[in-house]
Amino acid sequence: MNNCRLLPLQAPRLGKTIDELLAQGGRMQMAYAWFPEPDGSPELRYIATVPGQREFSAWQVTPGNAAVPSLAGKSPLLGWYEREMMELSGLDFSGHPQPERLVTADMPSLEPPPLRPNGNVPPHAHRALKAPTLPQVSGKHVQLLPFGPIRADVLESAQFIFYYIGEGILHYQPNLFLKHRGMEKQFESQDAMGGVIVAERVSGVGSVAHALAFAQAVEDAAGCEAPPRARWIRVVAAELERIYNHLHYLGHLCHTTTLKVGEAEGKLLEERAKQMNARACGSRFLRSVICPGGVRREMDMLAVAEGLDALRGEFDRYISLIERTTSHVDRLISTAPLSQQLAFDQGGSGPIERASGIDRDLRRDHPYAAYGELKPIVATHSGGDAFARMKVRIAELRASVDLLDRAMQHGVDDRALVAPCEPPPYGEGVGWAESPRGTVLYAVHFDGSARIVRAKIKSASYSNWNAFQFTANDSNMMDYAINEASFGLTIAGCAR
Repeated sequence: MNNCRLLPLQAPRLGKTIDELLAQGGRMQMAYAWFPEPDGSPELRYIATVPGQREFSAWQVTPGNAAVPSLAGKSPLLGWYEREMMELSGLDFSGHPQPERLVTADMPSLEPPPLRPNGNVPPHAHRALKAPTLPQVSGKHVQLLPFGPIRADVLESAQFIFYYIGEGILHYQPNLFLKHRGMEKQFESQDAMGGVIVAERVSGVGSVAHALAFAQAVEDAAGCEAPPRARWIRVVAAELERIYNHLHYLGHLCHTTTLKVGEAEGKLLEERAKQMNARACGSRFLRSVICPGGVRREMDMLAVAEGLDALRGEFDRYISLIERTTSHVDRLISTAPLSQQLAFDQGGSGPIERASGIDRDLRRDHPYAAYGELKPIVATHSGGDAFARMKVRIAELRASVDLLDRAMQHGVDDRALVAPCEPPPYGEGVGWAESPRGTVLYAVHFDGSARIVRAKIKSASYSNWNAFQFTANDSNMMDYAINEASFGLTIAGCAR
């Protein structure tokens, strides 16, 4: 692997190693288990980033049947990943602060765990993992509201449980994993070209980011590099995806503050941006463009240029109106603040972390495609509230238009679109992309026939839902919809 530095570790060394990582300003990104041996012995991988280092870092731990010390107390964002491994891979983490089921919260414990390759399961671990419980809350005026999983409007299935008094939320508990699509399982036995089709369908509005992160993981395993022309096309597709997502975000945020004209105009601009995508590549969601080794086809850059010229003035007019509408802005300022420390600890990603003052963007800090040459401007804000999250996305929308202008002016003599990309037997790789919602990270492992034996996905919404719940507690019911909309979350991106 070229994208990741692999460090073998003994399980007892994990605590000291993560202390060293955090001391130098590093951050954990995800953790997962896979089973490289026929006897079903697990191997754990912890993926982290280090400031000033383009490559990610990976810790390789082989625990056998012994329990692994939980790192959730030192890096809270790992809490959900450890719970996943306990219930889906049959592992045991000692000292976990919340030993409850996460993905299968509404189901009986699965026997055997679905990501374990055979029935050789240790007698401890997930069998002792209990279902989530609600806290005991009592009082004359305390009310309990189970909201969902069927909700009004065109919304994905999720259940939210509220304890509240009047309008004040005392306790908020989400259940986000009701679909059980098993997307990571869907990758198993796929070849590289089949895998990218699955990746595009993990989250429809993140099709480019997921396909790009997956393709770059395969390229890392195969030791190949996309041709120059393909790298620029990848940038164009990724920024077009960012534009329509941020327009939808602005329109939906207006919906929650009852600014109906702002909602209608934002979603109309989103629709026109999607029509531009369709003219440029045949897909409103920019699917079937990216593949391992490069891209499948050219994009019609004239259609993109003409579409942007037609929309550029409309973007500016729309944003100016939103920012001057006091009835909208007043509902956002000071609503649901997320502190910088909470954003870091709980894994806030993308516009969420940047709105809380964390200056981090994969396009700049871990450049891929042609971003190393473009050097994108990264917008941040120190407010951490719903208003700050809107302002960051507005700045990113404008920056994406600028990036597209520069990308389409860059000429490449070599017209090759794809390079040979055959992962070797037992190869493995890591790839990433900065989606409109934040970090998308893929780790892939191949078997002796160069078929995928394990694919692990870190999606931005999975991280941001984890951070979001800390802003819902001690807020109020009237602001809940605004808060959720300000995070720009998706269920599909979380319930992988």
